[in-house]
Amino acid sequence: MAEVLSAEAIVLGGSATTRDEAIDEAGRLLVAAGAVEESYVAAMHERETSVSTFMGNGLAIPHGTNEAKSAIRHTAITFVRYADPIDWKGQPAEFVVGIAGAGDDHLTVLQSLAMVFMEDDQIARLRAASSADDVLAILGDVQV
Repeated sequence: MAEVLSAEAIVLGGSATTRDEAIDEAGRLLVAAGAVEESYVAAMHERETSVSTFMGNGLAIPHGTNEAKSAIRHTAITFVRYADPIDWKGQPAEFVVGIAGAGDDHLTVLQSLAMVFMEDDQIARLRAASSADDVLAILGDVQV
């Protein structure tokens, strides 16, 4: 799990107030983790203009376009939680998970995340998490 999500890539009090700022926040964490090049963040914005990455249950999963695959160094996710949900094209995003999937890894990561966010008790645990370790314990099954 440490290779996909690290404690340093978890923010429990996101500072963004808009969708674009939230994408930047999640993207900067991917850059800081060494998972992607800076250009990948722009590709995350580009993806959002073509299709919303809001998934339901308070979750948005911004990720880059297929053309940006070359900017991915290794598969990783970031996790940002917002006390005041972000307006994601009219939907409330409380959790923003940035995704960089090398090769076909993004499909496996998306499937693992979907399993977590389909369970109300897991969402409640993420809301109540008070540390990065709490989040790692919940998202421990997210893997490639």
